[in-house]
Amino acid sequence: MESKRQQKVASLLQQELAAVFQRDLPHLFPGLPPGINLVRVSPDLGVARVYLSVLSIGSAADKASQGEAQMVLVKDNGKPIRQALAKRIRRQLRIVPELVFFLDDSAAYAAQMDRVFGDLEIPAAPTAPTPAEDTDAATRPGGPRPRLFGGSEE
Repeated sequence: MESKRQQKVASLLQQELAAVFQRDLPHLFPGLPPGINLVRVSPDLGVARVYLSVLSIGSAADKASQGEAQMVLVKDNGKPIRQALAKRIRRQLRIVPELVFFLDDSAAYAAQMDRVFGDLEIPAAPTAPTPAEDTDAATRPGGPRPRLFGGSEE
């Protein structure tokens, strides 16, 4: 479980990295900059794991290749990204954590699971007879069942 300090630092890093990608270094990312889904910080605040999502248009294969290309671009430019981040958070943190980037494919996984569940053919559940359809109530030992809430059964 993360401490309050880890959560605060992770939130700060997420906000400031989004600003770095959109405002400070937009020239590094042709098209749309990657979105930041999640940031996890180690207990010593030395390493930050950044989970990025890449928005792209096209088929699933195109999206995967664009995501891979975007991640290569982010990893190759890790040093300028960390330097730009350091300029933004130098008054809040003494040491800027090392950034480790990962491709977050949770949206694609959720879409795949939605397709899988949508393709399932689940047979309808058998219907239970209603009290009005219960024909053997009169022949039951002790006669018909008494009603618990309301008038007597007729």
